[in-house]
Amino acid sequence: MIFIEYPKCTTCQKAKKWLCDNGITFEDRNIKEENPTYEELKAWYEKSGLPLKKFFNTSGLIYRSMNLKEKLPTMTEDEQLKLLATEGMLVKRPLIVTDEHIIVGFREKEYEEKLIK
Repeated sequence: MIFIEYPKCTTCQKAKKWLCDNGITFEDRNIKEENPTYEELKAWYEKSGLPLKKFFNTSGLIYRSMNLKEKLPTMTEDEQLKLLATEGMLVKRPLIVTDEHIIVGFREKEYEEKLIK
């Protein structure tokens, strides 16, 4: 399991604590240092079944400064994925990648359902 986070993000900190408290092992990846590639994002998006917009950090400064709320609806999925691959801070986090699941964000109930067997 890969846990993709921005260490200064309080939601990521809560999610990481939950994983540790529940004895779940993971590979930690700092999104600022190692941004997901286009290929990774495309595979995760397709596997997740989620709308692509869910992969965007809509409350982030870069998202707002680029006026993406207005631009995303006119962009193709491919353009959106390429944009996400250019800047880790555009990607919603934490992001968990397992063989079975792609989990975007932190909702304790979803973590329990998908990660505790």
